[in-house]
Formats: sequence, structure tokens, C-alpha cells
Amino acid sequence: MELDIIISLVTLTFMEIVLGIDNIIFISITADKLPKHQQGSARTLGIALALLVRIALLFSIAWIVGLTEPVATINLPDWMRETPYALSWRDIILFAGGLFLLAKSTTEIHGKIEGHHEQAKAGKAASLRSVIFQIVMLDIVFSFDSILTAVGLVKEIWVMVVAVIVSMVIMLAAAGKIAAFINKHPTVKILALSFLLLIGFMLVIEGLHFHVPKGYIYFAIFFSLFVELINMRVRKNQPKPIEEGA
Repeated sequence: MELDIIISLVTLTFMEIVLGIDNIIFISITADKLPKHQQGSARTLGIALALLVRIALLFSIAWIVGLTEPVATINLPDWMRETPYALSWRDIILFAGGLFLLAKSTTEIHGKIEGHHEQAKAGKAASLRSVIFQIVMLDIVFSFDSILTAVGLVKEIWVMVVAVIVSMVIMLAAAGKIAAFINKHPTVKILALSFLLLIGFMLVIEGLHFHVPKGYIYFAIFFSLFVELINMRVRKNQPKPIEEGA
């Protein structure tokens, strides 16, 4: 195997893992709606179907690239945009996916703060089918940018497929531990939902042709998580208050 192919494979695999972080967060939070005995199956099945979806999309690159072609032109006011806005199917998919993430994250945060989320879990749980459907649909949205980026980095389809498979296997191995960690720490769960809000907003403005370098987004995510881990360590080391009369 040539050295440049090995470097491309490692680079693309790492990129897929990084871009898959938001997917794992969404899967972990969505699967938490299910009864305990179904959560592991939902994560495994969701990631497996996401893998099949991404491989299918990789073999439909010509169709994916075609979705970036304008299907309509919208003339906006000069103060918003000097040139006409060229609307493509990719823009529509990213915009709709971003709105869904914004709505989903806002609802989850509201339910967590108000206590409605725990009441819903104690009452009627979500169905496995609906959770899997949400996971696969949102993975299609997440797949667009990663696949278009992969096309710019690598020309060989098999390298893209191997990178996606390796990244998905790593995600599958880590999903359970990440989900347990998120669900164990309420503040981390709120932080994870905030990440999804940020990513949803990014998808919306990407759909409006306002490009935001993803490095900024992922730096903010990792920095916030690093600060939260320090806070957790500080809280753990603090002495417990002595009760009066003890």
C-alpha cells in the first residue's frame, strides 16, 4: 500500500471520528428515552444503520454532488445579501436538519430543567422504531458534509469506505461508555444538549451559505468539556458539609 494512501486513510478516519462526535451525543440522548433494556440495542442498531447509510451515500457521490446544484434562485434585500441566493437540495436538507436539532435540543433542555423529561420516562417511553428513525434521519444530515469533505481529500472510494467502517466501529465501542457518562452526570447532559444546539445553529446558517469553520465549533465543544471535567473533579474533592447537630 502506498504511503500517501495510508496517510489519507488515517486522516480521513480521524476526521470521521471527530465529525461523528455530534452523532454519538445525539444517539446517546435519544436512546435514553427508551427503557434500559432497549438502549444498548438502539445504539447498536442506530450506528449499524448509519454505517449502511453512509456507505450507500459514498457509492452515490455523483448524486450527492448533484444535490449541491441550485434548484431555485431567491432575490433577497440588498441589506441581507448583494447577490441572489441560490437554493440547492443540500441547503434544504441542512436547514431542515438544523431546525430539527434546535427544536429537539430545546425541548430536551426544557424537559430536563422543568422535570418533564423524568416524568415522561416514568410514563410512556418512546418506541424503538421512532428512536432508530430519528437517528438514521439525522445521520443522513450529518453525512452530507463529511462525505463532501471526504471527496475533497481522497479519490479512491474504497479508502472512504474503510475510513467510515473503522470510525463507526470505534463509535460503536465508545457509544455505551459515552452514553453512561452523559446520563450519570446531569451537568454534562445539559452541556451535550448545548453542543447539539450549537451544531443545529451551524447547520442552519450553513444552509443559508454562511460558512463557519468547523474547527471553531469543535474547539468550543472540547474546551467546554475540558472545563466541565475540571469542575467535576473540584466538586468531587470538596469536603461534604457537616450537618448541624452531628
